[in-house]
Amino acid sequence: MQRQAGTGLFLKRCIDVVAAGVGLLCLSPVMAATGLFVRLTMGGPVLFRQRRPGKNGQLFTVLKFRTMLDATDATGEPLPDEQRITWAGQLLRSTSLDELPQLWNVLRGDMSLVGPRPLLVEYLPRYSAEQARRHDVLPGITGWAQINGRNALSWEERFRQDVWYVEHWSLALDLKVLALTVVRVLQRQGISFGSEATMHKFMGTPQPEARVVALRQQEQAPLSPPSAAPVSGERLGPPPPPARAPGA
Repeated sequence: MQRQAGTGLFLKRCIDVVAAGVGLLCLSPVMAATGLFVRLTMGGPVLFRQRRPGKNGQLFTVLKFRTMLDATDATGEPLPDEQRITWAGQLLRSTSLDELPQLWNVLRGDMSLVGPRPLLVEYLPRYSAEQARRHDVLPGITGWAQINGRNALSWEERFRQDVWYVEHWSLALDLKVLALTVVRVLQRQGISFGSEATMHKFMGTPQPEARVVALRQQEQAPLSPPSAAPVSGERLGPPPPPARAPGA
């Protein structure tokens, strides 16, 4: 397993700083136009800020261009994503323009260009020990799972891809991911999961032991005898007591 350490990690950080700095400088007109577009179509705020876990689970504030409205139901709970996302938000997601502010996260050292995507804080206690290894490295703007299916993958497959990246990391692999990311963005692949507007929430992966116990409980459960339909004229229940003679 190639760990991100020593000279390799230093070079990765150098590439991140240079690329993020040049990207912010060269793409500033695009980002300004995107921010104006968000303001005109969805109002303020232009940026979406949310706390996410990074390397070793340490929290940081991730930045994105806003793609959803802050609409809630009668109880104050946010409406489902498919009801809050706008046509403008869908356009930003399909072109990945909503991710551009994360170049600032890379420059700050919260993220890398390449790594597992930073997910919700509420997922932390739901990971298995193997899945939690995705936090052994800095999260990324793009990653191995993003070029191999993105949101079209199941959560379990997505985490397997993340852990594979952690175990097989190299600078050459990072360059491959960056090159293929450009291709995937142009192809607009894996933007959603099936017919859902965004990826559904991760509720945890059942552990093998839990599945085995559930199967054993099903096998040991007593089977109920099949209920036979009564034949026409057949009396249900026990037979009536014999008629008693008068005066008995």
